[in-house]
Amino acid sequence: MDVSKLTAKNQVTIPADVRQRLGVKSGDHVAFEWEGDKVVVRKARPIDWAWSVAIGSTLSEWSSDADDEAFRDL
Repeated sequence: MDVSKLTAKNQVTIPADVRQRLGVKSGDHVAFEWEGDKVVVRKARPIDWAWSVAIGSTLSEWSSDADDEAFRDL
């Protein structure tokens, strides 16, 4: 099992062996997907990033301070 510490800015470093197995390097995008109560991290395909950018502005209704507080512990 690989472990990484969450920083004060809510960031983590992906351990080197995980980056190697995913085939990611600096500047690449990663995708996070829910599978039940677990999160799967994978290398994002170009379509993933384009889709994320395209719909990003439509999700602003969930970006309030109240939402951040409500979901902080998830």
